Amino acid sequence: MGPDSYYDILGVPRNADDKEIKKAYRNLARKYHPDVCKEPGAEERFKKINEAYSVLSDSQKRAQYDNMGHEAYSSASRGSYSGGGGYSGGFSADFSGFGDIFETFFGGGGRQRAGPRPGADLLMKMRITLEEAAFGTEKEVGVDHVEPCPECDGSGSETKKATTCPTCGGSGQMRQMSQSIFGNFVRMSTCTTCGGRGKVPETRCKACGGTGHRRARQTVKVKIPPGVDTGMRLRMEGYGDAGDYGAPSGDLYIEISVAPHRSFTRRGDDLETTVDISPAQAVLGSEVEVQTIDGRTVVLDIPAGVQHNTGLKIRGEGVRWQTRPGDMLVRVHIVVPERLTDEERELYERLLEIGGHKPSAKKGKGFFQDVVDKVKESVK
Repeated sequence: MGPDSYYDILGVPRNADDKEIKKAYRNLARKYHPDVCKEPGAEERFKKINEAYSVLSDSQKRAQYDNMGHEAYSSASRGSYSGGGGYSGGFSADFSGFGDIFETFFGGGGRQRAGPRPGADLLMKMRITLEEAAFGTEKEVGVDHVEPCPECDGSGSETKKATTCPTCGGSGQMRQMSQSIFGNFVRMSTCTTCGGRGKVPETRCKACGGTGHRRARQTVKVKIPPGVDTGMRLRMEGYGDAGDYGAPSGDLYIEISVAPHRSFTRRGDDLETTVDISPAQAVLGSEVEVQTIDGRTVVLDIPAGVQHNTGLKIRGEGVRWQTRPGDMLVRVHIVVPERLTDEERELYERLLEIGGHKPSAKKGKGFFQDVVDKVKESVK
């Protein structure tokens, strides 16, 4: 950074945080304000202080400034400043592009346009099943919202006519003068009589008190497309709160929450489930029946020698999203029988001997427990 960088102007290091920058600005602004400081060059210094703060106090502008450098950024982005008028010292400033510094620190309100305001958006949450998320569904929900008053058609006036607000003269704003150590400041605020509209009902509607609105409950059909997931929002245009007379209504947003499923776990567009097989099926291979998310039964081929927790894929049996559905992943769980018939025990003992092992001599331990231990070891 050069000697005239914004950091140098405020007297802060490049790694200064927001609190340090704000504190430095307030101290310098009080010191060099044209109505307070009569030193030569104070006016120009004050302008540079405001320019520097307007950039460094904004994280996005500050990042651009750090990347571009002082000369490139200031020539491309800074506001225009000119002398004459405004203050007794002949100072005036155009802070366009930087925000109103004085509104931030000295109580000014933001500018608001007079006129009809659009209605507010509404948000409601909806819980659906995994089946409904996978294939889509349609539901009816009750929505409490603000709608136009039927007596005055939302105008707020029995005659459906409006007149200019006598308080603000149609501007929708009220001016308030306040004093500080820097001089007099004008604060603009929303007119309390017309609420910023600039107009008031000619004759207030008795049904709605002149607001033009009433609260009501509406039943709405929500079409949920296939493939939605938890956290997604559906937008229904115009189903929010009603706006001012002549302005559009807000929108209704439906936030989706998918309930857990007892058999399936969703992994993006894929579904994961499990199937239990015996040690014999794992060793020799087998065919098993697996149920899909929509209740159908499909045959899954278990290859010989499959290991515990291996995932076998069935294509096209996942979530129906757009044109290509996801897949179903079947995790193989090898389940060791807890009880054996005499014939089964004899066969397992024979297999153990073929493998060069002897049955355990410990009480309560046998081939069954040995297989259990091996399966547990393979899962670790």
